[in-house]
Amino acid sequence: MGLLDKLQDKYKTLSIVGMAKNAGKTTALNYIIEEAMDEGVILGITSTGRDGETVDLVTGTEKPRVFLDTGTIVSIPKQLYDLAEAGLEILKMSKYSTALGQLLLCRVVESGYVQIAGPVSTVEHREMCKEMLSLGAEIILIDGAIDRKSIAAPETSDAIILSTGAVLSRSMNRVVDETAHTLELYSLPIIENRFIRETIEDKNENVIIFSGDKMKKLDLKTGLGASRFIDNAIDEKTEYIYIPGALTNSVIADIHPKKFKKIKFVLKDPTKIFIDSIRWGQLKKQGFCVEVLKNIKVAAITVNPYAPLGYSFEHKALIDAMKAAVGDIPVVDVKYTE
Repeated sequence: MGLLDKLQDKYKTLSIVGMAKNAGKTTALNYIIEEAMDEGVILGITSTGRDGETVDLVTGTEKPRVFLDTGTIVSIPKQLYDLAEAGLEILKMSKYSTALGQLLLCRVVESGYVQIAGPVSTVEHREMCKEMLSLGAEIILIDGAIDRKSIAAPETSDAIILSTGAVLSRSMNRVVDETAHTLELYSLPIIENRFIRETIEDKNENVIIFSGDKMKKLDLKTGLGASRFIDNAIDEKTEYIYIPGALTNSVIADIHPKKFKKIKFVLKDPTKIFIDSIRWGQLKKQGFCVEVLKNIKVAAITVNPYAPLGYSFEHKALIDAMKAAVGDIPVVDVKYTE
């Protein structure tokens, strides 16, 4: 059973998220596109930026182009329409714009290479995906641009495909550990306390201290660099602390470690966390706990054993190590074909 077979019945929209540049994200996209071509599945293809160029605009390295089969629904800005090698039929002039002009929703009528682009905001992406499904797409793939992990935000798609690989480190164990760390963060528990959820969802953008059914807003719009103020605000009744924006070491540096066992931190979603795997492990041992309004479903993990600098990992060793670390989630080597 191919990767697409495992995903198609469960999800309608999937974001492809790279752990880093050159982790094989576009290669993963092409891998799934080829499966869809073989199985006759009609895809919808869009992006969080511009993709499909032959050379990476950031690193200057050669990158895979996006080849689309007949029937595929694709979003493309006006200025890129004439650059497409594929034959495109314009189905709809969308209401969404990019720096490269208004987005067109097109059907591929003659297979070929295309430079794809999509809306910047997650809300517009969600709306446009619904339009693409109504135009005949069976499943939508959203290609994240320039290592934008924000595309993983739960508002964007039903689930993500996480692309990882040798580019992260020359140590295979480090690659596996970093990937497992990201997976752990994305799978953080959802807070069930209704009072806290409703308070945060009511457009509250301050740090908030929760004690039972009482709340106290601190005069802080961010936790960054404010750990001493937060520590002073915690008393014996404190149960939860809501942190708007990013959670970094500077948010918690001056909070007494003994307090971690008594309180839980609350975030909107896991993409707000910027703490590395080693520090995260240390914090967990101290009782540090985070819950989120929404977590992120990881539908599959793709691995690329080759790095642009020339080193690589043995295919089976990487696959086996990754599968052992991530449990039941499907793992696919996008560079390996049997």
